[in-house]
Amino acid sequence: MDPFEYCQQKAAASGSSFYYSFLFLPLEKRRAIMALYAFCREVDDVVDEIADLSIAQAKLEWWRKETLQIHGGSPTHPVTLALAQVVKTINLPAEQLLEIIEGMQMDLQQTRYLDFKALQLYCYRVASVVGLLAAEIFGYSDRQTLKYAHDLGIAFQLTNIIRDVGEDARRGRIYLPIDELQRFNVTAREITDGQYSERFTALMEFQIGRAEQYYAQAMAHLPAADRKSQRAGLIMAAIYRTTLDEIKRDGCKVLTQRTSLTPIRKLWIAARTWLKS
Repeated sequence: MDPFEYCQQKAAASGSSFYYSFLFLPLEKRRAIMALYAFCREVDDVVDEIADLSIAQAKLEWWRKETLQIHGGSPTHPVTLALAQVVKTINLPAEQLLEIIEGMQMDLQQTRYLDFKALQLYCYRVASVVGLLAAEIFGYSDRQTLKYAHDLGIAFQLTNIIRDVGEDARRGRIYLPIDELQRFNVTAREITDGQYSERFTALMEFQIGRAEQYYAQAMAHLPAADRKSQRAGLIMAAIYRTTLDEIKRDGCKVLTQRTSLTPIRKLWIAARTWLKS
């Protein structure tokens, strides 16, 4: 199978909101962003699908070595073969690709975060770095756009964390900072048992407010000159913000349900945002 075809199938199979934002891009950029997204999915699947810690560690180490082959080496995986083609024309530093793997490594090493500063490092590695690499693919003329990409990545990851609180807890992970659980008097046991309360709702509304703040910061950083080139990111933002609005409208019932938009609605938001941007 052609490496780029593999990446497209990997992206499409995930059903992610990101996939819909790629559809309107020119072929070269679409192939590049799908290769990056497929890379993220592959290393993320190591953490989510491999229960044996030693095997997961070994698999991530394999991906580190494989990633180092992208720039002038001899990669063997379809995703790294595709990225090896991409880096011939687009700057995707190996250090940043490796940073994404370090974010996945954090998932293997810890299941709780003391405060937002600690969580912020995790969000940077697994999401902001992806945003910075995506900005390189989409293209920009003003370096202020990198601040937009950084903050938008944080906003996306915070949205993921909010949406997946119950699902993550069932996997043994709680990303909500410990000091914030204590501030709202919500225990980890209540989260793992799926117990709703006014305290939990207040905690989640606080988390939503912070995510909304990062979306606002990101949009404030985006220069008008780069708005058109960054339309794919704006599509992602529109879909994710709509999801966040739905969670809030449903009363933050994230312990027992996972809020998601239908493919048709995602496609409609994508088309509308592309035309407006």
